[in-house]
Amino acid sequence: MEDRGFEITEGVIPAGDVDALLEALPPSKRGRAGARHLMSDPAVRSFARREALMAIARRHVGPGAVPYRATLFEKSGRSNWLVVWHQDTTLPLATRSEDSEWGPWSVKDGIPYAHAPSWALKTIVALRIHLDASTPRNGPLRVLPGSHRGGVLTDDDVFRRTKAGAVDCLVGRGGVLAMRPLLIHASSKAEGPEPRRVLHVEYAASLDLGDRLRLAEA
Repeated sequence: MEDRGFEITEGVIPAGDVDALLEALPPSKRGRAGARHLMSDPAVRSFARREALMAIARRHVGPGAVPYRATLFEKSGRSNWLVVWHQDTTLPLATRSEDSEWGPWSVKDGIPYAHAPSWALKTIVALRIHLDASTPRNGPLRVLPGSHRGGVLTDDDVFRRTKAGAVDCLVGRGGVLAMRPLLIHASSKAEGPEPRRVLHVEYAASLDLGDRLRLAEA
């Protein structure tokens, strides 16, 4: 993880538990491409705190690891899109701050979001729990190994770095891809009808970021 910025662990979640989660996800919150701000849902909240997932998160952010944001990505033949190369640099916060390190700011579903400094993003790991197998045909995540070590980059810097060796992250159903937010990543459109559903849960070393800043659960 420290060198490459990502790690794949297969067979973390049994197939029956994947099925149970899919059945429990509230249809009212799911659009054609998935759903965001799912930590308020009891089934997702409980799932994110499973010991198998917490053990992976603790390995990468420490013993105080806590899940704070959950998003469902649901790509299929009828809901198909590509994602350009980027880093994940925005965080949901309980309140706004005037600190110049944070921003620009936005509001999503009533929750303040800000582009975060690299020191804050380094305390976070995302676990992408694969509810379907990720294959070469269904638009898998692509990453640039080691790119997280460059800190927060401009769009131009991200584009320049995409010239070198991308890796497709192929993960079986029930497997978990752990990744750093600053890892440059993208995904292409799916080439077939089979779905690619991923529950993306972010864990922090602590909800408290210091100087009266605190992550919001989203």
